[in-house]
Amino acid sequence: MKRTLQTALTAIVMACTAYSGAALAEAPMVKTQAPGYYRTMVGDFEVTAISDGTVKLPMIKLLMNTKPEAVAKALKAGFLKEQVETSVNAYLINTGSKLVLVDTGAAGLFGPTLGNFLSNLQAAGYKAEQIDEVYITHMHADHVGGLMDKTALAFPNATLRIDKADTDYWLSEANLKAAPEGAKGFFQGAMASANPYVAAGKLKTFSGPTELVPGVRAIPAYGHTPGHTVYAVESKGEKLMLWGDLMHVAAVQFDNPSVTIQFDSNNKQAEAARKKAFADAAKEGYMVGVTHIAFPGLGHLRSGPGGKGYTWVPLNYSSLK
Repeated sequence: MKRTLQTALTAIVMACTAYSGAALAEAPMVKTQAPGYYRTMVGDFEVTAISDGTVKLPMIKLLMNTKPEAVAKALKAGFLKEQVETSVNAYLINTGSKLVLVDTGAAGLFGPTLGNFLSNLQAAGYKAEQIDEVYITHMHADHVGGLMDKTALAFPNATLRIDKADTDYWLSEANLKAAPEGAKGFFQGAMASANPYVAAGKLKTFSGPTELVPGVRAIPAYGHTPGHTVYAVESKGEKLMLWGDLMHVAAVQFDNPSVTIQFDSNNKQAEAARKKAFADAAKEGYMVGVTHIAFPGLGHLRSGPGGKGYTWVPLNYSSLK
């Protein structure tokens, strides 16, 4: 009886092991990420980084004021391929009395791998109609495309705020007509995204440094576009600077802030704005949020060895409530 019981148990164990192995081997791959949102606190403000997705960009061809071989070397050192999978991040600020969104992602204006903002916003626990204010760093498609949900306003109850220098440039029919054929899409995307808000009386421009709501301030950082703006978020002595497109490639531009990109309207201005922002962030130690740094794009800067370049320190992951 004892030997029979042992034989039966052995058979059962072997069968379970074989079944378990088969089940694991046959499990299909998921091939998708978890919803893209991440929360952190800035004083009393809750900030949620929201991913619109990633897009592959040929940075060796796009980056300027450097040599292609230098870019290739930096990308390799950063374990990146020549087609850099580039994040597109937006940031939602809950001040306690206002929901403020900085940038909106691309929706359908920048290819099929983007356009995830609204679904990730919902996964983060918010609805688009709850948002009170939408602030745009600049009017390139991957920042304003998400203003529209197909033919409807994506944020029907929000006031849209953009620096007047950018709206004057990108919403100008004369500038559209004068633009080279390859650049007309930038204007068309901006117009398709913002003009419905203009028609609805929801666009309210500003010029230069402006406090938009208590604790959130617009600061000019012109160069990438004529009205490119960064946003300072401050509460209880803590500070977050949302940089928009002051930079694009961490593996290259932190070591060499002089590197520019073809998307800049004015390379010299963009370079100067970036160098100032890097120096200020390293000196003062506040947190920064960057649209095109790997999601969630939040971290700090410190000066590099010997005062050359900068080191990016990603925000320490936290699951604390």
